[in-house]
Amino acid sequence: MSTLEIKNLHVQVATNDGPKSILKGVDLSVGSGEVHAIMGPNGSGKSTLAYSIAGHPDYEVTDGEVLLDGVDLLEMSVDERARAGLFLAMQYPVEVPGVTVANFLRTAKTAVDGHAPKVRQWVGQVNEAMKNLRMDPAFSQRDVNTGFSGGEKKRFEILQMELLLPRFAVLDETDSGLDIDALRIVSEGVNRLHDDSEAGFLLITHYTRILRYIKPSHVHVFVAGHVAEEGGPDLAERLEQEGYDRFLS
Repeated sequence: MSTLEIKNLHVQVATNDGPKSILKGVDLSVGSGEVHAIMGPNGSGKSTLAYSIAGHPDYEVTDGEVLLDGVDLLEMSVDERARAGLFLAMQYPVEVPGVTVANFLRTAKTAVDGHAPKVRQWVGQVNEAMKNLRMDPAFSQRDVNTGFSGGEKKRFEILQMELLLPRFAVLDETDSGLDIDALRIVSEGVNRLHDDSEAGFLLITHYTRILRYIKPSHVHVFVAGHVAEEGGPDLAERLEQEGYDRFLS
């Protein structure tokens, strides 16, 4: 069993008025097979947590540790974190003109695994994963995220996750901007990886609707850069009814 541990994490970002503290001592532990929902109002630090774990250069960790089976991810480059088994599904995926989806996926798989996949087996895996996500086979010849709709971008993030098979996946507002059909398809992809592997998940969301399809084992409420409350699925149900007002008053 693997464990992703976040210990006393403090993170700041540069602004025109100087450094601004965003995360102020976050503690979390995610085990293999667990689904942790990170919820909270806008500006509470949820996405900052995601980008800090992944190694985004705009987010400076000033204190704390992020450990994957006892090894400090903060000492690793972004690509080393990916090879260690970390995956980030971004809220706003970037366009990569000139690079096809097919080439991107095979290059990413080769980089993460350390060797190129066997072509015939790989093509079969890609086609099956795309079929499961209701993606047209012609999608593989399009340039990465170029001209993609919001739903296509989110499904492509889940496609990458299913093929790269991370040990821990951080999903940053994967439900944002999705209609009900796309939300169901994306959620099915997350549930497939959860059911077929020992992957652990940090599921960052502002709303509870995705939790109707992806059942969390733990729920954490972020407010002003720290964890204000923790609990099980019942906490998400309370938030659905009460909102975040009681944390902000």
